[in-house]
Amino acid sequence: MLRASSSDLSASQTQTLISDQDLLEFVLNIEYLSAEYFLYGAYGRGLDATAPELTKGGPPPIGGRKANLDPLLQDIFTQFALMNVGHLRAIYGAVKGFPEPLLNISTGVFGQLVDAALGQNLSSPFDVYANPLNFLLGADIMSYFTPVACVGITPQLQNANYKSSIFICRDAPIPPYNVKVSDFTDRISDFANRLGKEGIKSEGIVVPQSEGAEGKTTGNVIAGDKDSLAFERTQRGILRIIYGTGNEHFPGSFFPNGANGRIARSFLP
Repeated sequence: MLRASSSDLSASQTQTLISDQDLLEFVLNIEYLSAEYFLYGAYGRGLDATAPELTKGGPPPIGGRKANLDPLLQDIFTQFALMNVGHLRAIYGAVKGFPEPLLNISTGVFGQLVDAALGQNLSSPFDVYANPLNFLLGADIMSYFTPVACVGITPQLQNANYKSSIFICRDAPIPPYNVKVSDFTDRISDFANRLGKEGIKSEGIVVPQSEGAEGKTTGNVIAGDKDSLAFERTQRGILRIIYGTGNEHFPGSFFPNGANGRIARSFLP
């Protein structure tokens, strides 16, 4: 659940509390990112071609392209793409919003995140659009780097649909790297936790049984706390992650110029 806390208020906001509209608009950033990733992967084109009115005049993302998907994942990610378009429409039914921020969904950004998470520069850079497994893993990366759940939008459950596919191939190696799928998800989730600086809020698809649901399973398709409730992050923590910098004041990664909306812009230098 996305919540505002006193620690999320900058000096300029201490006089004016964060409103429900501010929180909804903060979520728009995440929905834009998810929509563009799945639209490009499924269709090879983004919101500017699919639902241009929802971009509010914002720029098209950098580096998006059609993913090499098998028929099953093509269908699944087409559904995710259209679902995110619907989320944007629903939010815009409640708030004024803002132009879509500049997004970077290029293979370079995903490659940098994977290198940082694995602690090495891979000899063959990770290409998120190259094959079904890579795009599936890219969706998993997105689930760790877009940790928001509110106003009827529940990525925790939605993500379970493709996480189930990842879980099935958890012991498979990721070619051409000597890394198993389960180890990959562990390292990405650990990296997101390090960036967020708020403790363990992300988990891989396999965990020690003591950390699984009711302490009875090692499978972790739907990650959550001891009561299987979705982990919470502050706006500061979310910005640290989606910027890939570990600092809410310095944009980068998926948001090279920063996220939009009053909350996100208040943290920019």
